[in-house]
Amino acid sequence: KGKELRTMAKELNVTINFDMDGTIADLYGVKNWLPYLEAEDTTPYAIAKPLLNLSALARKLNALQKNGYRLAIISWTSKSGSKEYNTRVTEVKKAWLAEHLPSVRWDEINIVPYGTPKHSFCHNPLDILFDDEERNRIGWTGVPYDVQNIMEILRFL
Repeated sequence: KGKELRTMAKELNVTINFDMDGTIADLYGVKNWLPYLEAEDTTPYAIAKPLLNLSALARKLNALQKNGYRLAIISWTSKSGSKEYNTRVTEVKKAWLAEHLPSVRWDEINIVPYGTPKHSFCHNPLDILFDDEERNRIGWTGVPYDVQNIMEILRFL
């Protein structure tokens, strides 16, 4: 039965997508995060604490990927940042992923301008999105989830 599920996941090309800020990284828990961003300082993105047990998440994601699921990040840059600042934000977010989830080999990392419709990255009605922002979940054309119970939801896949 496991082999059938792996074959089905590969054939269906299902992607599990994660937002970062407020979903896996606690950007909003960083003291004075907004003044930092307004000053075009990337510190909050770099020092944000994980919102999940990332060792357990990495093990689960690696198992899911081995079973045929694709893994992706869809995260926005700063709302009012300059192009140069948002380039640095992108680098810092990728570094955060490399530091906190080093064993995960993402199929895609999409760090895109603030407000980019995340549904434009949904290519399959079975694609999953974990996102703390309701408007992203409402617009998602696949299967959206908020940030509650991420690990429990992944256990069902």
